[in-house]
Amino acid sequence: MGNWWVRIGRIWGHLQEKQPEPAPRGSPLPSPHASPSEEDPLRLLEKRLGWSFRDRTLLMEALTHRSYVNEHPEEGVRDNERLEFLGDAVLQLVVSAELFRRFPDWSEGRLTELRTVLIRGERLAAWAEELELGRWLRVGKGEAESARARPSVLADAFEALLGALYLDGGLPAAERLLGQLLPMAIDQAVRDLEWHDPKGRLQHWSQAVRGKTPVYRVVAVEGPPHAARFTVQVLIGDEVVGEGQGASKREATREAARNALIRLGIENGGELEIGTA
Repeated sequence: MGNWWVRIGRIWGHLQEKQPEPAPRGSPLPSPHASPSEEDPLRLLEKRLGWSFRDRTLLMEALTHRSYVNEHPEEGVRDNERLEFLGDAVLQLVVSAELFRRFPDWSEGRLTELRTVLIRGERLAAWAEELELGRWLRVGKGEAESARARPSVLADAFEALLGALYLDGGLPAAERLLGQLLPMAIDQAVRDLEWHDPKGRLQHWSQAVRGKTPVYRVVAVEGPPHAARFTVQVLIGDEVVGEGQGASKREATREAARNALIRLGIENGGELEIGTA
């Protein structure tokens, strides 16, 4: 009887260890210098993801490059390309929902522009590096060891990982991981867009110096519908500070903002009156 209870205790302890320990939204990732457990090399990765997989085969598939499958056909494993396809859709949904909630006053165009920055391959590869996915990737011997650090390989693996998380735990599992990674990335992307976008730069200056938000208005549309040319003016208060033309309202608006920055002398750190620039 005593041995029976000892066995029950061991089984219970094993089950307790297997229970998922999801990290709270926005919690920091474990130190990248920590070493994986010798008994369970994937435990550290799961800890970083904030999710313990119920189906480990999904995680292994997400970490398997096609070069490994080509060299090990006898194992009957699949590469991560199908999961990558699914993960791409999951990524777009989660990022879109987060931006929709975070920026309630933004137009579709601005939201799309920001989302595009956040789902670029460079960004996904950077997240993969933060998670150190390369150390867990299964690649064929025919691939150079550098493949583990190749941005395209890392970006694909990150999307595949999102696909695996979705299949194993639904959107909450994918949102948990992205909830750790997105906040800082969004803040940086917004800063970058506002710096490179003349509309954003003009708005920052106008609100800080004049206490007003620039307003854009279409003043002319010329040519046939399939080849229309728009003219847009930008006003600060009642003053026209710039005008631009383009094949679309968006293009003309950006050109108007760019011309306003030049006429106002903002590039030089000062304000020049219209007509004196």
